[in-house]
Amino acid sequence: MANKIPSSPTLDRRRLLTSALLGTGMVALSAETGAALAEPPRSIGPMTAQAEEGPYYLPLNLTRADITEGLSGIPVDIRFTVVDETGLPYTGALIDVWHCDAQGVYSGFEQPAGQAVTDMKGRTFLRGVQRVNADGSALFHSIYPGWYHGRTTHIHFKVRHGNRTNLTSQFFLPDTLSEFLYSQVTAYRRAELRDTLNSDDGIAIQAGDTTEGSVRETKGRYLVTLTVRVDRAAIAQENHFGGPGGRPPGPPGAGPISGPGNRPGGTDGRRGPPKGAPPLEGEQRIAALLPDAKRVDRPWGSGGPPPV
Repeated sequence: MANKIPSSPTLDRRRLLTSALLGTGMVALSAETGAALAEPPRSIGPMTAQAEEGPYYLPLNLTRADITEGLSGIPVDIRFTVVDETGLPYTGALIDVWHCDAQGVYSGFEQPAGQAVTDMKGRTFLRGVQRVNADGSALFHSIYPGWYHGRTTHIHFKVRHGNRTNLTSQFFLPDTLSEFLYSQVTAYRRAELRDTLNSDDGIAIQAGDTTEGSVRETKGRYLVTLTVRVDRAAIAQENHFGGPGGRPPGPPGAGPISGPGNRPGGTDGRRGPPKGAPPLEGEQRIAALLPDAKRVDRPWGSGGPPPV
């Protein structure tokens, strides 16, 4: 049996004194006012911004909470809370999530990893779908994502309901934590610096504050949380490479690159991530990693825009 906290005579006297001082002011509260105090109005935040789907989405509908498939990496729980335009839990909604592994590789595609080409066709790691529960939340067990050229650390997701996709977006993790993990944890170490940070990733800049995930430590893992607010009537745009008026893949001035499903490059449905501007170093890098860093979308390198 749980121990009860004993009542305190001092607290009882304070309670009586407070009641005496308030007097009839408490009695004068109407029933309507009391109800309003008991149920404060819901705080409704901004709608979550849309962001590019990217070339690595697969409509697999793998319903599962654990998406790791035994991969190495820092354990992470990803908790989405999905609400509608009124701020209520979006009951019946599905969350579809996918992201790269510790070395920046996605399952399901052939793609460069470091200097070698890695064939991940047929693999399904770090992909999953769940229906939100009564309070609008869904929890995935995963690993902290790695990085690849031209993009900051990010996690892709969709909100679907029935046959409708309400939102396609990405969310972003704190740069300082990413920087530490990539340099200190064996599974994430690379011979080169990450070339794109939150403060100079064009997609992160355009998406803004509504796509910034919160991270805290729990026992043996990190907990990443994001509240997603969507309009139940919204239909996400079919868009792999940018918003309305966005730039096409390839060097500036180039037309779209052909490929199945409007994905870049060739019969395997993707192209390798090009190297963009050189990574920041020294004091410039430290300044760009801090939370108050100025957001500047740096121009692409000669390889054109990265896959998203």
